[in-house]
Amino acid sequence: MEIAVITGASAGIGRELVYSIDRRYSFDEIWVIARRKDRLEELAGKCRNRIRPVVMDLTDPKALTVYSEMLKAERPDIRILVNSAGCGVFGPFEEKDLNKLIGSIQLNSVALTWMCHASLPYMKKGSSIINIGSNSSWQPVPYQAVYGASKSYVLSFSRAIGRELRPRGIHVMCVCPGWIKTEFQEYAHHDDYIRYVDRWYEPDEVAEQTMKDLEKKKDVSILGAPVRRQVRLVKHLPVDLVMDIWCKQQGFDMTDNR
Repeated sequence: MEIAVITGASAGIGRELVYSIDRRYSFDEIWVIARRKDRLEELAGKCRNRIRPVVMDLTDPKALTVYSEMLKAERPDIRILVNSAGCGVFGPFEEKDLNKLIGSIQLNSVALTWMCHASLPYMKKGSSIINIGSNSSWQPVPYQAVYGASKSYVLSFSRAIGRELRPRGIHVMCVCPGWIKTEFQEYAHHDDYIRYVDRWYEPDEVAEQTMKDLEKKKDVSILGAPVRRQVRLVKHLPVDLVMDIWCKQQGFDMTDNR
């Protein structure tokens, strides 16, 4: 049984990737994973492939064990794994709820790692892994410290296992979008901390670029020339300067009282 597995499928980039993959490929099933059952069930009427809703909270280690047991029971051939589930907590690190911060690490980094490790025994030559990183993957991000760090992990991890999996013919790509209009932003966005956005992109634009770059076997997918220019610039600037620019853009206090 050939399948695709997509986490974070109830909204945003994950949902658009369900549609994009459904248009391009024919699978026996697409397993769509998220917490909201109704959102997942809606996909069945909008896709030509058979949709299997898998309702689980990936911040719960028990849910990840359930996924592993599903694989052992059905032994599918996973052709595409998309790790799109993610969340962020914006604001001063010391003021934020610790449980929410740890939960964001669990979802953005730990669950993604678990999904890759559990899925790989069921992947073979020609299979692909798509991990959703962020433009924040490239630099430390004050007032999004945990989110940026967790997404830096996604980029580094994706590149590393991508190199390891080359001999098996399994391709790994990290998607690093800029500012996207999604429910994620509605949840995490606060005017006190995000005041400057150079450009918004739509989730379907990210999904379309992702699939084009996957076909080209790129290791990293970045939507938009402005974002690509920013990434190139960040690579050559001192880290302190990059953080200074970010703080100035957002109007944060840059006073050094050390």
